[in-house]
Parts: sequence; structure tokens; C-alpha cells
Amino acid sequence: MAIRAITPFLWFDTQAEEAAKLYVSLFPDSRITHVSRYGEAGPGPKGSAMVVSFELQGRRFTALNGGPAHRLSEAISLLVDCSEQADIDRLWSALGDGGSYNVCGWLKDRFGLSWQINYAGLPELMTGPRAGQVMAAMMKMKKIEIEVLRKAAV
Repeated sequence: MAIRAITPFLWFDTQAEEAAKLYVSLFPDSRITHVSRYGEAGPGPKGSAMVVSFELQGRRFTALNGGPAHRLSEAISLLVDCSEQADIDRLWSALGDGGSYNVCGWLKDRFGLSWQINYAGLPELMTGPRAGQVMAAMMKMKKIEIEVLRKAAV
């Protein structure tokens, strides 16, 4: 097979470039790699971003300003595994600003993209002998609190 890559392709109404700028500002080893702009033929306003290619921690993404025909949903989300509470707190605040918060570390940013801001050690806690207690503690949370999960596991 001659497949070069599999890249998540995100459909935005008109905010692809703004979203990409926010995302690359929040993660190390991240950058916008290319922006294609609409020309005279449209369908978007001339000079506005059409397709934005970017990398988050070295992983490639493509974002399209495709108009309101399709919307992002919770059916797909970006999972961010954090080892430190400070990273969870920072990302929870920055990505959730102007969006909405849900339970168990899920949030929707102001552009409609869903994220899971999670503790990297959660899989281990969820397979331990007190997995039920860990799950019960997590179900009471919106933002993940690592220390509460660790205490539930002992």
C-alpha cells in the first residue's frame, strides 16, 4: 500500500484558522504548517482561510472552513493524556473558555470541537481492584482531579 498518512479532518463553519491558532498555542511541538485561502471563485470570502494544516505535538490535522452544512459533535473528540494536574487545569480553562463543560473531563471548545482532558494514569487506576470506586469518583467530576482519583484507588 502507498498510503502516506491518515489525518483527522475537522469541518468548521468559518473559524478553522482561529481554532488552529488557539490549539497550536496550547501544546508544545505544535505549529500551523499551511493555510490555503479562498480566491475570487469562493465559495468563501476572497482571502479568508479555506484549509488550514497544522500539527499538535507533531500530529497532523487539517481544518476546513466549509460553512454551516456540517457541525462537529461529541461523536469524535481529542483525548489529551496529562500527567500533572497543572496541565489539566491549564488546558481545561483555555479550551473550555467560551465553550461548555461536561462530566469526566469532557469539554466542548468555543468552536464546537470536543476534548477529553484526562489523567494519563487513569487506565491503570481503572483496572485496579478499586476500579469501581475510581469510576464513581470520576463520575462526580467535571474537570479531572488527579488526587481525588488516586485516593479513590487506595
